[in-house]
Amino acid sequence: MKVTLYRYEKETLVMRSVEMEKLQAALRTENLNKPVSTTRDKAMFALPGTQNSYIQKLPVVVFGGTFRKTGEPAPPMRDYSGLVLLEVNHLSDLQEAVQIRQQAAMMPQTLLAFVGFSGKSVKIVIPFTLPDGTLPRSPEQVKRFHSQAYLTAVKYYQPQLGRNITLKEPVLQHGCRMSYDPQPVYNPDAVAIRIEQPMRMADSEEIRIVPEEPSEPLQRLMPGMSRNYRIATLFSIAMVDAIRKSGQIKDGDLKPVFTLLADNCLKAGIPEEDTVQCTLLYNDLKSKEMEIRMTFRSVYTLKEALAGKTFMPEIMSLTLQLEEFMLRRYEIRNNKMSGEVEYRDKSLLRFTFSPFTREVRNSICTEAHKEGLNVWDKDIERYVYSDNIPTFFPIEEYLGHLPKWDGKDHIRKLAKRVPCNNIRWADHFHRWFLSMVAHWLGLDREHGNSTTPLLVGDQGCGKSTYCLNILPPELRQFYTDSIDFSKRRDTELALHRYALVNIDEFDSVKDTHQSYLKHILQKANVSTRLPYQTANRNLRRYATFIATSNNFNILTDPTGSRRFICIEVTDTIDYIQPIDYEQLYAQAMEALANDERYWFTHEEETEIVANNRQFQQIPPEEQLFLQYFRLPKQNEAGEFLLSIEILGRIKQKQRDFSYTKTVISNFGRLLKRNGIPSKRSNRGTIYQVVELSKS
Repeated sequence: MKVTLYRYEKETLVMRSVEMEKLQAALRTENLNKPVSTTRDKAMFALPGTQNSYIQKLPVVVFGGTFRKTGEPAPPMRDYSGLVLLEVNHLSDLQEAVQIRQQAAMMPQTLLAFVGFSGKSVKIVIPFTLPDGTLPRSPEQVKRFHSQAYLTAVKYYQPQLGRNITLKEPVLQHGCRMSYDPQPVYNPDAVAIRIEQPMRMADSEEIRIVPEEPSEPLQRLMPGMSRNYRIATLFSIAMVDAIRKSGQIKDGDLKPVFTLLADNCLKAGIPEEDTVQCTLLYNDLKSKEMEIRMTFRSVYTLKEALAGKTFMPEIMSLTLQLEEFMLRRYEIRNNKMSGEVEYRDKSLLRFTFSPFTREVRNSICTEAHKEGLNVWDKDIERYVYSDNIPTFFPIEEYLGHLPKWDGKDHIRKLAKRVPCNNIRWADHFHRWFLSMVAHWLGLDREHGNSTTPLLVGDQGCGKSTYCLNILPPELRQFYTDSIDFSKRRDTELALHRYALVNIDEFDSVKDTHQSYLKHILQKANVSTRLPYQTANRNLRRYATFIATSNNFNILTDPTGSRRFICIEVTDTIDYIQPIDYEQLYAQAMEALANDERYWFTHEEETEIVANNRQFQQIPPEEQLFLQYFRLPKQNEAGEFLLSIEILGRIKQKQRDFSYTKTVISNFGRLLKRNGIPSKRSNRGTIYQVVELSKS
């Protein structure tokens, strides 16, 4: 059974496969540089955010299987091992980690258990198989199987170990840093847990592990910080309070300040030596080390540790405890695209976010009360709807974590899934796709992506499914095919909230909404009022449009046909074969990074307009004109008539024909579309025509 080790050397992925037997042997020894031991020593004194260079030198072990060497951040799987990795993190010390390792060794399902590189964690590897002893092969089956296997392992091992298992998303690429453990547990005859092949992803609601409260007195008072930062913060507060209470210093006598400072630090739970060292950091006080030590020793001797009421204001302590509780139990973000605050409960095996609702707020408040926090719903809301919550831009997040493009043309391949007779369709789709991604990235904020592919074909040929499949599953919540152009505020908000808008049944858009549709397609920015707010805000447009129709005569405005890439779907669209979304969008990102053009030229638009003529709806007045008039031949005089005069003659021949002011104003454009010569006169624009009845 093989597993994978990888590391990055000068930003290059280096990966190799090793047998489990060799891996467990490698865990027992450490090379001369002692990277793991050095990492453990340095971690004890590292400040938050400090990068330990030794950690980066340790390879990552992935137990899920072996992978193809493609150079990508998430290389494709070659062979699935059926191994699940569980982690018990945040232990107190190496001794506790050894105890947990030995508990795991007593379970016959444990294949491998070892102390993590920090010395305060344990990694446990458990094998799984199908009932017949085999493993799934297809990527989708492996994904579902591994998810269910992880859930089963957590449910089985959690009560046996008596420690919280750190929940991780059950992806095949998940691993841990290589470690050093002279006595790892390795059982090559471990009993594999057998489970049925699941039909769906594991239900995350089946398991709940509540993150433990911090037990250290310092951490309870100033939660959510590292030990060094907690001590530094509490000491600063204690020093300021001591100086304020001692008043003016007389004759350089610092005894009152030292006494108050020691008393404050004692109440805060800061160890005596840490208090002394923090005080001696001040250059002016280094000469008074003996006095400082004697004063602090007397104060710490006279009073019991943590005695008395803390000097920290109650509201400050409660705020810090609430922040620690929220950071420990939940992950919260402000989704700037959907306009909603979203949350994830860390105690559940769920790695997707859900909307923060009133019910969620009340549940969080109840959980806080269970931990003894005297907070209420307004305190929860004040925290959630504050600048402390990180912002989240889902499209940028997705596009920013794509692998390197493999050089294959995935965009045109997707276009060619639509069977059609337009030889330029794949090129036009490629340009439109680049424009969609470019506008998502905000490369052009002065123009909207006004070009819209319009798929025309029989019902049931897969047009709507194809439109949905353009977006990867991660972004499909930002797809809609339900847009009502009569509700203008909702329509404009859709420009901000959706990445792709499908105008399904395009021919059902009313004529009265056509001009507004043209406006929406080219609108670059959104200025509207968000729900429950009183003032308008300028919002960024993300939306790109696509459309479908079952009818062929769908274009009514000849001046706007350049905005639509009309395609006749001649057969059923292939929407069954999987799409490599990462490579699809990686190609677009690579093209845009190389400044490839993502807009249509005038020549391309002329080509699009010419192709769209077969989809142009011919109104009755145009049909009647073509019945009774024609274009003059070369050197043929014809007549010069106003458009209203032409309409009048049509009415004389077709008694039931009537026309409105709108028909009169649009009739000139119809004549121009048919190539009728015109010129200006003192009466207005006159058109040179030949009446067929007189020819």
